[in-house]
Amino acid sequence: MAVAELYTQYNRVWIPDPEEVWKSAEIAKDYRVGDKVLRLLLEDGTELDYSVNTESLPPLRNPDILVGENDLTALSYLHEPAVLHNLRIRFAESKLIYTYSGIILVAMNPYKQLPIYGDAIIHAYSGQNMGDMDPHIFAVAEEAYKQMARNNRNQSIIVSGESGAGKTVSARYAMRYFATVSKSGSNAHVEDKVLASNPITEAVGNAKTTRNDNSSRFGKYTEISFDEQNQIIGANMRTYLLEKSRVVFQSENERNYHIFYQLCASAQQSEFKHLKLGSAEEFNYTRMGGNTVIEGVNDRAEMVETQKTFALLGFKEDFQMDVFKILAAILHLGNVQITAVGNERSSVSEDDSHLKVFCELLGLESGRVAQWLCNRKIVTSSETVVKPMTRPQAVNARDALAKKIYAHLFDFIVERINQALQFSGKQHTFIGVLDIYGFETFDVNSFEQFCINYANEKLQQQFNMHVFKLEQEEYVKEDIPWTLIDFYDNQPVIDLIEAKMGILELLDEECLLPHGTDENWLQKLYNNFVNRNPLFEKPRMSNTSFVIQHFADKVEYKCEGFLEKNRDTVYDMLVEILRASKFHLCANFFQENPTPPSPFGSMITVKSAKQVIKPNSKHFRTTVGSKFRSSLYLLMETLNATTPHYVRCIKPNDEKLPFEFDSKRIVQQLRACGVLETIRISAQSYPSRWTYIEFYSRYGILMTKQELSFSDKKEVCKVVLHRLIQDSNQYQFGKTKIFFRAGQVAYLEKLRLDKLRQSCVMVQKHMRGWLQRKKFLRERRAALIIQQYFRGQQTVRKAITAVALKEAWAAIIIQKHCRGYLVRSLYQLIRMATITMQAYTRGFLARRRYRKMLEEHKAVILQKYARAWLARRRFQSIRRFVLNIQLTYRVQRLQKKLEDQNKENHGLVEKLTSLAALRAGDVEKIQKLEAELEKAATHRRNYEEKGKRYRDAVEEKLAKLQKHNSELETQKEQIQLKLQEKTEELKEKMDNLTKQLFDDVQKEERQRMLLEKSFELKTQDYEKQIQSLKEEIKALKDEKMQLQHLVEEEHVTSDGLKAEVAHLSKQVKTISEFEKEIELLQAQKIDVEKHVQSQKREMREKMSEITKQLLESYDIEDVRSRLSVEDLEHLNEDGELWFAYEGLKKATRVLESHFQSQKDCYEKEIEALNFKVVHLSQEINHLQKLFREENDINESIRHEVTRLTSENMMIPDFKQQISKLEKQKQDLEIRLNEQAEKMKGKLEELSNQLHRSQEEEGTQRKALEAQNEIHTKEKEKLIDKIQEMQEASDHLKKQFETESEVKCNFRQEASRLTLENRDLEEELDMKDRVIKKLQDQVKTLSKTIGKDLKPRGVVVNMIPGLPAHILFMCVRYADSLNDANMLKSLMNSTINGIKQVVKEHLEDFEMLSFWLSNTCHFLNCLKQYSGEEEFMKHSSPQQNKNCLNNFDLSEYRQILSDVAIRIYHQFIIIMEKNIQPIIVPGMLEYESLQGISGLKPTGFRKRSSSIDDTDGYTMTSVLQQLSYFYTTMCQNGLDPELVRQAVKQLFFLIGAVTLNSLFLRKDMCSCRKGMQIRCNISYLEEWLKDKNLQNSLAKETLEPLSQAAWLLQVKKTTDSDAKEIYERCTSLSAVQIIKILNSYTPIDDFEKRVTPSFVRKVQVLLNSREDSSQLMLDTKYLFQVTFPFTPSPHALEMIQIPSSFKLGFLNRL
Repeated sequence: MAVAELYTQYNRVWIPDPEEVWKSAEIAKDYRVGDKVLRLLLEDGTELDYSVNTESLPPLRNPDILVGENDLTALSYLHEPAVLHNLRIRFAESKLIYTYSGIILVAMNPYKQLPIYGDAIIHAYSGQNMGDMDPHIFAVAEEAYKQMARNNRNQSIIVSGESGAGKTVSARYAMRYFATVSKSGSNAHVEDKVLASNPITEAVGNAKTTRNDNSSRFGKYTEISFDEQNQIIGANMRTYLLEKSRVVFQSENERNYHIFYQLCASAQQSEFKHLKLGSAEEFNYTRMGGNTVIEGVNDRAEMVETQKTFALLGFKEDFQMDVFKILAAILHLGNVQITAVGNERSSVSEDDSHLKVFCELLGLESGRVAQWLCNRKIVTSSETVVKPMTRPQAVNARDALAKKIYAHLFDFIVERINQALQFSGKQHTFIGVLDIYGFETFDVNSFEQFCINYANEKLQQQFNMHVFKLEQEEYVKEDIPWTLIDFYDNQPVIDLIEAKMGILELLDEECLLPHGTDENWLQKLYNNFVNRNPLFEKPRMSNTSFVIQHFADKVEYKCEGFLEKNRDTVYDMLVEILRASKFHLCANFFQENPTPPSPFGSMITVKSAKQVIKPNSKHFRTTVGSKFRSSLYLLMETLNATTPHYVRCIKPNDEKLPFEFDSKRIVQQLRACGVLETIRISAQSYPSRWTYIEFYSRYGILMTKQELSFSDKKEVCKVVLHRLIQDSNQYQFGKTKIFFRAGQVAYLEKLRLDKLRQSCVMVQKHMRGWLQRKKFLRERRAALIIQQYFRGQQTVRKAITAVALKEAWAAIIIQKHCRGYLVRSLYQLIRMATITMQAYTRGFLARRRYRKMLEEHKAVILQKYARAWLARRRFQSIRRFVLNIQLTYRVQRLQKKLEDQNKENHGLVEKLTSLAALRAGDVEKIQKLEAELEKAATHRRNYEEKGKRYRDAVEEKLAKLQKHNSELETQKEQIQLKLQEKTEELKEKMDNLTKQLFDDVQKEERQRMLLEKSFELKTQDYEKQIQSLKEEIKALKDEKMQLQHLVEEEHVTSDGLKAEVAHLSKQVKTISEFEKEIELLQAQKIDVEKHVQSQKREMREKMSEITKQLLESYDIEDVRSRLSVEDLEHLNEDGELWFAYEGLKKATRVLESHFQSQKDCYEKEIEALNFKVVHLSQEINHLQKLFREENDINESIRHEVTRLTSENMMIPDFKQQISKLEKQKQDLEIRLNEQAEKMKGKLEELSNQLHRSQEEEGTQRKALEAQNEIHTKEKEKLIDKIQEMQEASDHLKKQFETESEVKCNFRQEASRLTLENRDLEEELDMKDRVIKKLQDQVKTLSKTIGKDLKPRGVVVNMIPGLPAHILFMCVRYADSLNDANMLKSLMNSTINGIKQVVKEHLEDFEMLSFWLSNTCHFLNCLKQYSGEEEFMKHSSPQQNKNCLNNFDLSEYRQILSDVAIRIYHQFIIIMEKNIQPIIVPGMLEYESLQGISGLKPTGFRKRSSSIDDTDGYTMTSVLQQLSYFYTTMCQNGLDPELVRQAVKQLFFLIGAVTLNSLFLRKDMCSCRKGMQIRCNISYLEEWLKDKNLQNSLAKETLEPLSQAAWLLQVKKTTDSDAKEIYERCTSLSAVQIIKILNSYTPIDDFEKRVTPSFVRKVQVLLNSREDSSQLMLDTKYLFQVTFPFTPSPHALEMIQIPSSFKLGFLNRL
């Protein structure tokens, strides 16, 4: 259709405005061709008659639905006001700083920190196609990185813009993106070094200007090199056109380079004091701008960061100090005072303090420097002349020297950075980041602006050619006829500047002349170009400037200073002085032969520099202009060899206010940076491009039924377009897209909107008609009902009489009975039929049930008898087996008892003989005593005869001595009383002594009983162990017979290695011999302990018997009765009885003490012997550990041998391993020999100790015999008492003899240990072989269960966790045997096997699920059967009987728990990896609600290089993946609680990934998309309900996404809406809520945008929240996992091992 037809009423246009550049107006009246005036209605309500003609109609405004597009080229009307308005909406209202313009990324400086550059954002953009996400610098960087990786082609990112637009920050973020997504595999941290180069170059190359606080005053191209794995390996940097004049001059409110101020701020630190610096206000070069401080910047802290980055790049402190010396010297040079001497001369004082510091720092002679700062040398052909300079000339010379030194320092730092970033190896590809100045125009433009604009002309030309090439490729790809597009070619401007006899060549020519001036050069320009070149103009009011028409604008340049800046010369004498400097770095700067470039340049594809050939004439120097032109040529060559990506940075305002939009400044920059040129090129062709599917989906409403009936959608689109747009030149059909000219999409949108409006009117019409009809019918029915009741009431009133009422009542009664009869008869008929049917049916069912019960009863009877027969047979076989076992056991017990009884009988016979001997001795002693008594009686008779003889003589004296005799009688009576008292006391003491003896005997008896009980208990334990070992040996022998044929097969396979295996077997036999010796020693120790215990028991028995015999044979009362009173009186003469009694007490005490000491010594000796035995057992255990280590080594050797034989590995490697193992065996043998020697030495020491103890006992016995002799002499006076003590002494002697016999026996037992050791070695050897077989079986078991089992082969018809139960039953078997080695081997093999199978199947979801389930089941079994009360209460009584009895496996439980946690984390990672690519297409992009399309009205025009490689995933795909995960987990028997935790983690990932993608996709933030998301969430909730997972808390993890969907759908206009959003969106942070509101995009004209005022209201309410400032959710977050204890319901007795497991060597016990 014609363009003029679009100017109809209600359409809107743009008209120019001096303030806003463009303003909007609405057409108040249709425009007709030929009208001179267009009637408009402005936004403020005023009308305007706008003068127009057919060729200059105002540009049309896009529909509101098209405003805010991500890509400016996607607008229907492409022109300047549309671009400006789209940027204003995105930047000022939506707070979006990035926008695409075709292949350009337009970046607006927000002057505010935004949370859109974190690592989460980087990972969100990584791997995404350009256009899938919102525009971002990361999207451009990802596109460049992806094209480099996919096409192996070098890439470039060109960042341009004027000062303050954010070029440096954009380039920095692009480099950071590459450093993050392409981490190198080495430890060199190349990425950190690449990023660290930015702060250094910014410190020495950036400065504060009136437009920017951190303005780059040089151009920089950084090549980031990648290897074949697309990882960063190094970088290289090239710089362009450093602004050297800033070193010596700054305008008002500007600063010098940052490094100077950082150095001055740190001047007071000790390391910088030798530089003699002060504050920045003290130096001329730093105080010219008037303000030395930047608000919010700490120069001292920045200096610390600069030093850190120097160190990170490997620059040592000496290098840093050299750099700081040169910088300080430049500052001091600027403060050198030059005084005028007349009009022609100037001078510098040699005493100038700053001159001295300058010369001191650089190692110069102050006199020569002072001389040549004020003089110059002129060399002619005939003479050399020294010419003095005026003060201005001297100042210029000083400043030129400072600029030269700084330029050399800058180049040197860049060169050293390149050396630090160089790499070894070959570069595969690179990505270049160009940070270069944009087009500049100021009030006064000089040589720097000329060079900058020249560079931008070259870049614009390259950009135009690239855009033109992309357009041509797109057309060719779609088979659309290519028509030449007229675009602006700036080649004439470039020719004007760089062609032969152009501006630069004339400038270089003028610089060669000795007396060349700026005015002469300008006159040449006037003569050559004025009126000859339309792009060059002469200002009317000035003769010192010229104007060039650049592609962006006209620029007027002042010619003053052009020649001086282009020459960039320093006088020769000053150069020679600096060349002779003692400071090596300064001297190197000014050498005639510059140092060669770094070797890094030779490694890259494009050369980093192009050497300029230096002429022979030393008077000719390369000018700045020629250097810049050559470097620019190299840059363009590099860019043309790469695929470019463009970033245009825009400065929104000059006041640096956040999100303030200055239309004038932005339009100026858009024109300068080529954005509008891109728009213009696109507008000349077919800017709007839709795929056929998008067109069909969007404009299906405009199609007729006949058109929709076609099956080919492409043909339908063609037919519809031919009908809707008559002019076929307005569109073209490509292979996959439809191309529209400008305005046609807006026209289609207008037709669509009109159709929708008509449809809405039609719907409203029918709806309102239906409502009115419904209302009318309802009122009509109500009226009819009212009429009916009213008329009926009137009729009743008229017709009612008494007769009528009676008749009516009678009729009703008749009807009632008649109807009742009919109903009853019908009911009875139906009832009879029903009863009949029920009877037959119930009979049939009863008969069938009876037949079934009869059959089942017979089957039950058969089963009963069959099962009873089977049970009896099983019982009889078990009973026979048990009886056989009992019989053998009882036979062994009886044999042992017979042996013990024989031993006891032999001992009793010996005791009887000894007792008989003792009895005979006692009889002899009694006979001797009787003889002595007879002698005593004869002796008494003799005394009586003598008494008679003397009686006569005494009678004579009686008379004389009567008186004396009476006194003697009284004395006698007194003595008799005393004697009676003494005898009574003696009797009491004797009673007490007998009681003490009895008490001691009873105590000894109790101790003996306790020892006997403990000995019996130990004996029982040893018998049990021996019995278990015998049973184990028997079972292992049986297994040995079963596995013998397997061993023979292994021997057949190992024929090639017989020699090595034979050698190893010999060594194994030697080890087994040592093991036998140790086992024999253990057995001998046990026998010795038994013998010692038996000897101790026998000794105590003998002591008790002897004491009893003594007490029985010698009764004190009997002795006293034998002695008469006269005997006692005779014995008591001269106090002999008293003295005898006292001697008896002393002897008794001595004997008691001696007996006690001997007893104590004996007990101590026994304890020492026991301690030695324990120590010996410890040594034996230590040797056993050594043997076990040797055994483990042997096992590893055997395993290695069998593995090598089976796999046919290299024989030399095997021999090397065998030699190493032989060395280890030799070392172990040496250690074992040493241990054996130690044991022999200890046995010898033990025997020596026994000899020494025997000798000591002999000496003690001798002393005791001597004492006994003394006692016998004393006993002769008291006959009966002496005999008793002799008996006691004899008893003690016998006791000592028995002790000596025990010790002799102990020595014999110790000597016999070596003999019995051999038998024990044989038993140990047998046991070792059995254990090895068991270990092989354990390994086979772990291999079978751990590696050979497949989840799909196990879970079918098997109980959950069957491998875990099998493993636990093996653990229980090892526990029942009380075999710690077997248990340890089994647990370690199981854990290592699980780790190994998980490591081998890290990507296998089913295998991870299977082993996570079995690990948890195994852990639960260990808990359930651990015997702990907290776990036993969950088990049945039968299960509690199977608890572990001998070992505590809590440590293994902890290890298994850690293994389960690692498996769970890998399990979650695999699930997330599988489901993550499906989430965004299924949850966000797929339209689950048919008919509610969330498609944007204009399709996004993606880069031609971006390939949409995503599959057509839907919400069904997400649910299917979740169902697969759930089914697999359930089939593998995973605990329901773990399933809930895994589902919760998956739902959190779904919500987080979807929400993060929503934040970064403005096109998805719409009401309809909110409905789609809410629908998809409901599908997930239904899935949870279907799987009975409502309690998993998975639904709560979707709450942020649910609230975001609600936020997209809710009304967003009033204050109450804002408050509701604040109250409802509690799971979203304030940043996230504001982001969604700013990104909200209407799909149709019926929706409204969110106003900025409403966003501000919500933001005010959200300010009270204290939540995270992060925009993105952490998708890597993992919830803490807990493993619940779930007891197994399966009894271990009922578990059967399937034959498919191939575990035939396992037998149920």
